[in-house]
Amino acid sequence: MVEEKKNATIYDVAAAVGVSLATVSRVVNGSENVRPATRDKVLAAIKDLGYRPNAVACGLASKKTTTVGVVMPDMTNLFFSELTRGIDDVAHMYQYDVLLTNTDDDPERALTAIRNLADKQIDGLIFMGSQLSDKVLAAIRATGIPVVLAGSVDKDRQLPSVNIDYKMAFSEVTERFLKSGYDRVALVTGSADRAIDVDYRRAGYEAALLEAGKKLDEELVFSGARSYEDGLTLAKVIRDAGANAALVYDDEVALGVLNGLQDEGLKVPDDFEIVSANNTTFTLVARPELSSIDQPKYDIGAVAMRMLTKLMDKQDLGEEQILLPYTMVNRSSTK
Repeated sequence: MVEEKKNATIYDVAAAVGVSLATVSRVVNGSENVRPATRDKVLAAIKDLGYRPNAVACGLASKKTTTVGVVMPDMTNLFFSELTRGIDDVAHMYQYDVLLTNTDDDPERALTAIRNLADKQIDGLIFMGSQLSDKVLAAIRATGIPVVLAGSVDKDRQLPSVNIDYKMAFSEVTERFLKSGYDRVALVTGSADRAIDVDYRRAGYEAALLEAGKKLDEELVFSGARSYEDGLTLAKVIRDAGANAALVYDDEVALGVLNGLQDEGLKVPDDFEIVSANNTTFTLVARPELSSIDQPKYDIGAVAMRMLTKLMDKQDLGEEQILLPYTMVNRSSTK
C-alpha cells in the first residue's frame, strides 16, 4: 500500500500515473473522454496519495474554475466590507468561490493583484476602488476575462459597473447646505486627481455652487484624507478656512473631522454641520450621530456579482452602467 501523502497536488497524481494534468482533471470532472483503464489508475492514485481536488484543478479540462477574484482597496474599510458581503452571498448562490485581494488603494499593488488572480485561472473579476488608472485598465483588459466594477467609476464607461449617481448625490447635499444658509461649505475628498473625486464628487459640489450663483473657493476644497487621524488633523484646517458646514466622502474621515471640530470648541450642529457619504457603522457610533448619504452597499456588491455571472455565462447584460438609488439619512450632525 502506498503511504498517504498529505497535501498531494494534481501534479503528484499525474506524475504517479504518467499522464497529463488535463487527463487527471478530466477524471476529476467525471468526463467520459478518458479510457477506462487510465481512469482506474488515476482514481487509484488519487486515493493512495490522498489528493483533494481544488477549483483550479477541476477547471483545467473544462477551462472553468468556478472561482472569481475580487480586488478591494481596503478590507478594513466598512464600505468595501459591506460591498464584499453582497458579492460573496451572490457568488455562493451561483456556486462560485471568491478569492479576495487587498491593495491598500495602491495602483501598483492593484496591478499585481489583477495579474496574480488571472494566473489562478479565475473565471471573472470584480474591481473595487477609487484608483482606476490607465495601467490598471490595461491590466484588466489583458486578463481576457469578464470584469465588473463595484463602487468604482470608469469615466469613459468602458467596463460594466454598479454605483450610485455620486455627482447628483454630492450636488443635492451641497444644495441643501446652501439653502439652509451655510455659505461656506467645505468639500472633503480622497484625492485631487482621481475620476471619482474630480469628475463626480467635486463636479456635483461645483454644480450646486453654480446653480446657487456662488463662486468656487479652492480654500474650501480638501483632498487626501484617508483615515480617522487624517480627519482629526484636517478639522482645524477646515475651521481656519472659515467653513461652517462640510460634506465628507468617507465616514471614518468624517468621524475624525467631527471629533476634531469639537476638540476645537465648535458645537455640532449648532456651530457647524457635517454630512458623510457612506452610512456605515461609523455614522452611528459618532456623537452626535452623523447624517449621511446612504448608499445601498450590499446591493452594489450583489448586483455586480450577478452581472458578472451573466458575463461569465456569455449572457447579454442589457444595461451595463447600473446606478442604484440612494437616500439621505438625517441624524444629529445636521439640524
